[in-house]
Amino acid sequence: MSQLNDYLAAKKKSLEEREEERERVANQPSDVLKAKVRAKDRSGVREIRIRNFQILSDSLPDFAGFDLGPNSAEIQLGVLGSCLTHITLIQAALRGVPLESLEVEVEGELHKFAGKDGYEEIPFWPHNIRYTLHIESAASKEEIAELHRGVEEVCPILNLLQRPQEITGKVLHSSGSGEAGEVTVGS
Repeated sequence: MSQLNDYLAAKKKSLEEREEERERVANQPSDVLKAKVRAKDRSGVREIRIRNFQILSDSLPDFAGFDLGPNSAEIQLGVLGSCLTHITLIQAALRGVPLESLEVEVEGELHKFAGKDGYEEIPFWPHNIRYTLHIESAASKEEIAELHRGVEEVCPILNLLQRPQEITGKVLHSSGSGEAGEVTVGS
């Protein structure tokens, strides 16, 4: 048995305990997830803070960056890959599917001139996103196909990207004089 299968046994136990807790906290509000990003002076490097963790995001030199970290589009692909990996582990644990190894490869396209003159037809956001699950397992092809169906059904980030979302935003502006207020479109 691989060490990954040892992890799946621990994951299944954790999921069972979490399910018991779910009934106890059924009427509590959802968790609010937070991320804070600050542009660093002189470099423009984006410092992403999530809980007690920090991730640096930067651009390549041809876009005034220093290549100190992945860009936002690359991080998004990594987030999708991370979620697909985690949900595959969860689904394998719940279904008793053994995994010797698991790796997820995510790719997308982003053209550096997209949306500019002569390139208007090319999306300026990551597109043609695709992933490949590399699974080594003694399970049958049918079990792996069912595992994959389960992953696609419940993977939060995959579903976030596949389904239209409403995102609201606002700008809080402060001037050097100490005045502060919310900026609204059209005023």
